[in-house]
Amino acid sequence: QVQLVESGGGLVQAGGSLRLSCAASGRTFSLYYMGWFRQAPGKDREFVATTGRGGFVTTYTDSVKGRFTISRDNAKTTLYLQMNNLKPEDTAVYYCAAKNTGSIYTTNDYDIWGQGTQVTVSS
Repeated sequence: QVQLVESGGGLVQAGGSLRLSCAASGRTFSLYYMGWFRQAPGKDREFVATTGRGGFVTTYTDSVKGRFTISRDNAKTTLYLQMNNLKPEDTAVYYCAAKNTGSIYTTNDYDIWGQGTQVTVSS
């Protein structure tokens, strides 16, 4: 199975941008659905965005639509999350996750997780 390592988090002012990356080990990356999730202090982890195996189909939680873009490069075995117009409420630890079964439209069955990267948005 793949192993996942996130990077790209940091401190940014409201309205700014960040791009998160998730590097996956292994040559079977293209067989996995991939997703980004986040967990704010004192809150449950929540779904942010997912992408299908080819990267052509994507889904987003309503609060990030129009601001975040999920993408993947299967040749580089890397998942990305471009985050624009960041808001203080986007502050959280962001995790990438993978699964190789199920549907892009289910988000509670991801079973491979990275260690997370902190995103902090100041007002």
